[in-house]
Amino acid sequence: MPRILAIDYGQKRTGIAITDELKIIASGLTTIASETAIDFLKKYFEKENVCKVLIGEPKQMNGEPSQSTEIIELFVTKFKKAFPNMELIRVDERFTSKMAFQTMIDSGLKKKQRQNKALIDEISATIMLQDYLSRYMI
Repeated sequence: MPRILAIDYGQKRTGIAITDELKIIASGLTTIASETAIDFLKKYFEKENVCKVLIGEPKQMNGEPSQSTEIIELFVTKFKKAFPNMELIRVDERFTSKMAFQTMIDSGLKKKQRQNKALIDEISATIMLQDYLSRYMI
């Protein structure tokens, strides 16, 4: 069965999460350098069956686009060109980084481990994906 993949795209790093085959649980997959995202996804899609991709849409508290919107929009354009048949869904990513950091605290990670920005990005993608599953897949 196909899976759903979530991307928390950033200027330097990109967190990626994936569902199980039943689309019940989201798990962190990896964090990669953002400039390698399209190549990484090409290789991943060749070996794994993915039916849709969620990409975070950064917004400010008032709903206006955030500072990183332009960077993400460029990535979305590249993504659509590279994968024209892949279903793409934009999701609100407000608070995911804060939630990821709190998850790390709640999990008992030490301060040094919580400073790992790559892990925060991966957890953020996982939170986005699990939220989507909770809202739309049940």
